Amino acid sequence: MTLKIKIQKLNGISMPKYAHEGDAGFDLYAAEDHILSPMESRLVATGIKIEIPDGYVGLVWDRSGLAARHSLHNLAGVIDSRYRGEIKVVMINLGKEVFKVEKGMRIAQMLIQPIVSAELVEADSLNKTKRDEKGFGSTGL
Repeated sequence: MTLKIKIQKLNGISMPKYAHEGDAGFDLYAAEDHILSPMESRLVATGIKIEIPDGYVGLVWDRSGLAARHSLHNLAGVIDSRYRGEIKVVMINLGKEVFKVEKGMRIAQMLIQPIVSAELVEADSLNKTKRDEKGFGSTGL
């Protein structure tokens, strides 16, 4: 299925694109230079605005190479369909070395996904399950 997404470029940055046919996410580029010290987070502009159709969401994800080689992670990755401001990526350097974000660098990827709106209903109790209230790691290794 192909969905048309309108993108407005703000400052000469590269148009987002899929690196390979069949990729789930398209690349987002940094529109500015930044230095990220270890454990520092920063909002990095992408130089684009995007028109996501109603019924869809843009999800901003890490680039696996930046995560694996430099311990860079992206935070706050939900772009709602009604948002029309510049897309910015919250990047955090979880590594031990300073990382230089350079204008034009691929810093994140965005997936466009359909959404399901749920009716939220208050309840006095919930159905029991086999897992029930067991927390993270409850199934072991």
